[in-house]
Amino acid sequence: MSVSNLSIAEQLRELREEIHYHDHRYYVLDDPEITDTAYDALYRKLQLLEEAHPELDDANSPTKRVGGAVQDGFISRPHRLRMYSLDKDITYEGWTNFLARAENKLEIGEIQFSKSAFWVDPKFDGLALEIIYENGVYSKALTRGDGFVGEDVTENVRTIRHVPLDLRGHAKRHKIPIPDILEVRGEVVFTLQDFFILNESQRKGGHKVFANPRNAAAGSVRQLDPKITASRKLSFFPYGIGLVQWGIVDNAWNKYESIMEFLKKYGFKVNRLSKILPCKDVYEYYQEILHKRHKLEFEIDGVVAKINDLALQSALGFTDRHPRFAFALKFPAHEGETVLRQIDVQVGRTGVLTPVAILEPVSLAGVTVARATLHNEDEIKAKDLRVGDTVVVRRAGDVIPEVVRVVEDKRLPNAEPFDFPHICPSCQSPAVRGEGEAAWRCVNLACPAMLRRGISYFVSKSGLDIEGLGAKWVQALIDQGLVKTPADLFRLTEADLLPLERMAEKSAANFVAAVEAAKHSATLPRLIAALGIRQVGTRTARTLAEHFTDLDALGAATVEDLTSLPDVGPEVAGSIREFFDNAENRHLLERFREIGLWPVSVIKSTDSAVPAAVTPFTGKRFLFTGALPDMARDKAQALVEGAGGKVVGSVSKKLDYLVAGADPGSKLAKAQVLGVAVLSPEQFAAMLAELPGETQTRKSLLDP
Repeated sequence: MSVSNLSIAEQLRELREEIHYHDHRYYVLDDPEITDTAYDALYRKLQLLEEAHPELDDANSPTKRVGGAVQDGFISRPHRLRMYSLDKDITYEGWTNFLARAENKLEIGEIQFSKSAFWVDPKFDGLALEIIYENGVYSKALTRGDGFVGEDVTENVRTIRHVPLDLRGHAKRHKIPIPDILEVRGEVVFTLQDFFILNESQRKGGHKVFANPRNAAAGSVRQLDPKITASRKLSFFPYGIGLVQWGIVDNAWNKYESIMEFLKKYGFKVNRLSKILPCKDVYEYYQEILHKRHKLEFEIDGVVAKINDLALQSALGFTDRHPRFAFALKFPAHEGETVLRQIDVQVGRTGVLTPVAILEPVSLAGVTVARATLHNEDEIKAKDLRVGDTVVVRRAGDVIPEVVRVVEDKRLPNAEPFDFPHICPSCQSPAVRGEGEAAWRCVNLACPAMLRRGISYFVSKSGLDIEGLGAKWVQALIDQGLVKTPADLFRLTEADLLPLERMAEKSAANFVAAVEAAKHSATLPRLIAALGIRQVGTRTARTLAEHFTDLDALGAATVEDLTSLPDVGPEVAGSIREFFDNAENRHLLERFREIGLWPVSVIKSTDSAVPAAVTPFTGKRFLFTGALPDMARDKAQALVEGAGGKVVGSVSKKLDYLVAGADPGSKLAKAQVLGVAVLSPEQFAAMLAELPGETQTRKSLLDP
């Protein structure tokens, strides 16, 4: 590059940095330093220089905020660290229960947990995003999606003025380091005023009017044309971080407030109502924000409290669904009156007949509600709900609509009590209601509604998590008579699939490959969960897999055997026995065995009379991620447990070894951040080779 080009590159760098600075002053701080005319002159100078030198293009230039070319669609990308949802409640009791769970988990009786500090802030009702920076420069943006995988909305988020595109200038001014990788998580929202202006514009143009600011934010970010996103006045507020990787600089953060202070210095707009409070003042803050709610410029639906100490956060960790160190205190539900037009009864995957209220559409806090669950026959009778009634409806936790009560003085004189059906509305088989149960259930295993929902659950993330196989494909397979039980999925060939509408050769090949991959990667806990046994979720499935070697052993367990296990009560034990006592279910399991879907667990001996030999694995915690080249994962896990080690399900500081095979995913990155030892498959095999005796047994387990 010539000297003149180097000079122009430097001019461009300085111009971009200066405009980024003034954008921050104007859009984030609401405190501009220069006039609009002076700003326009700088911007035009940058435009002319970039037009004259396209070879020095920068995707994060301020001029790119106007939006680029129309996209064909959005690509799904995995989050390196899962974006969890929050545990929540609307009561003071819910808050105190959260505190008690945290204190018990930490086991810090001598430490006064009640004196712990919390970072508290309003809970925005918008679209959750993860924005990724590499060496301080904007790289990618993903929606939350299902928490594991989100949509890549990089080009659209680039146009949001509240999102800094280059952190380096801010860091230089504040003399602070920047991580090599920084994932900033937050919420995209509209102010109520900007939402009103957008809807007025939509209405005048004959376009869709958005029901509420959250839908407007989500719809604006997910536009295929980034220019549309750029035209809408979106705001972004960070609420935390995902993965962080520092280079030669040590981690600068040990408190949550440190993270938020750094994000503010990097150029993000942190909500002015956010603050640090002692535990005893959090609920008072919640009540204060609740009373201010209607005066705020943004739609919020509660308050979030996070333990400020990051070491305590790490010690608390996560459940299957939520962080144990954070809690959302939701606001009371919005209520409104409407008319109950109809009561439909639907059939769930376990055969439960669930009544659903069909309502005259009513707007609650900007959301149009037309349906609400009625739970069961007893609730309908208790509330004396009748078709044609005027009813009070609310959004429970501002999310799930429910019918609260009847407005009796508006009841029609000819309104009749609802006659709950005692036959299945899908297959017309007699329904049954067990002693002590509230629900009526269809017990016909061939019921079309149960079949569709059951197979959809089997392939879902709560089950075997078969990639690309959603409810629509399940319905198509059932309609064509290709699938009548989950086992039929594993017999499908590309030739079977090609006649289906919108199924091309590549799609059929991917479909078959995904099903085959799920068969080989299935663990016993996943398969137990996928069976859809009533009251047996993922946590109970893990408990069962820890105590029974395979489905044969589980099927032979008595109610007494089952109720002796943690978290398994008489009702759960009864559901398990009911499942295994059913002849059709036993036939299904035999088919699983025939096709090779038969994972096993190794149960450690409880015989303490013979001391176990000490090995390199004794007392060590292992976690596996990615594909191992020479052994199935369940066999590798069995070897670890047989040698005195423990296999865990998530990365934490307590983990001793992460065994990383091909395509390791986010667990590897998190382990590296926490300083956990990472073993290659070859290093793991070398550790196995050091085990004394039983060579032949180990060899058989190592055989693929």
